[in-house]
Amino acid sequence: MIKLLIADNHPIIRKGLDLLFSASSNIEIVGSVDNGESILEFIKKNPVDIILTEADLPKLNGLTVLRYLKNDYPNIKTIIFSGQPEEVYAINAIKAGASGYVSKSVNIITINEAILRVHEGGIYLSDALTKQLALGKKVNTTGTFYKKLSTREAEVLKLLTIGRKNKEISKELDINEKTVSTYKARLMRKLKVTNLVDLVNQAKLNTES
Repeated sequence: MIKLLIADNHPIIRKGLDLLFSASSNIEIVGSVDNGESILEFIKKNPVDIILTEADLPKLNGLTVLRYLKNDYPNIKTIIFSGQPEEVYAINAIKAGASGYVSKSVNIITINEAILRVHEGGIYLSDALTKQLALGKKVNTTGTFYKKLSTREAEVLKLLTIGRKNKEISKELDINEKTVSTYKARLMRKLKVTNLVDLVNQAKLNTES
């Protein structure tokens, strides 16, 4: 039986997944948490095979959690389950250590398939994105831009777009504030802007386009 931990800050998502998997013969939900810190607390005390987690979590975001897991719990596999565009965030999630990326718009069969594939040691991305990557095609201008970012740059940009201050980013990513400022400067150059407001607005435009 695959032991699955669900992490999402929306109670209806957690409850819905709990109901969907309640009759499963090969997947058991062993826990359900609503923030990144609770993921780490849970796995310290309970055996978990796979974590199905939202990327935008309170306290510690999904990409930051991935980094901790990669270093301290390499045997636990993670699938990002997100409403964010796959072509924007999936590649960086995989680079950060995720084993899969599933859109919240998919059906239960697809979620089940992703969990089984990851449990068997595979990587799960949608067929459409897998084909585009295999053919070497640009996913789109947005995806191309985000692929140029390092995992840490993507983390900083994600936190900036949800309103985090330098000090908060420094604490969450365990880096000093000067390093955060360096990443911001790099992101401004890459997005061709000169201030934080334009940086956040341009990042959101890239996400939505």
